[in-house]
Amino acid sequence: MLQTLVALLVLLAPARPQPPVHVVMQTDLGEIEIEIDSAHAPATATNFLKYVDAGLYDGGLFHRTVRPDNQREKAVKIAVIQGAANAARRASFFPAIPLERTNRTGLAHKDGTISMARDGPDTATDEFFLCVGDQPELDFGGKRNPDGQGFAAFGRVVRGMDVVRRIQEAPASGETLRPPVKIQSVHRSSGAL
Repeated sequence: MLQTLVALLVLLAPARPQPPVHVVMQTDLGEIEIEIDSAHAPATATNFLKYVDAGLYDGGLFHRTVRPDNQREKAVKIAVIQGAANAARRASFFPAIPLERTNRTGLAHKDGTISMARDGPDTATDEFFLCVGDQPELDFGGKRNPDGQGFAAFGRVVRGMDVVRRIQEAPASGETLRPPVKIQSVHRSSGAL
């Protein structure tokens, strides 16, 4: 009887929130540490960590910078840098994931937020971006993407925003970094802040 009661209490107990996972991204311009929020954006966080654990970001690139001087034709301005997994390993990439909208996750595109890049809803795979400054137009209902669905925020930079800003200010042709900034490696960190 006692065992049955204990088993029932275990089943009825609220699930413990997932602790954040820290990853360290080494780039040609320095190191960035990111806290991944598995509790609020579980599908997106799991997807990103699958790419990390498979080593698919090793040898990837930051290839895009979006800043005021290179998006004059856009009505809604943003400030981000965009990275991608190693294109030479594309055959190992995972399928696209469902869009976890910010109105459901409670996360917002603030300074240092990491989010998944996408075309249409439910098309995100490996590409991600880091916000430079607050970017509310990237949240659900924002006007940067015509569909108004926003992007899937899933964590934040906890160390290395100076590196993010150096990447954003690197030479570019339009929004394309010339040359791109290499992502040497991305791995889970054993020590959280």
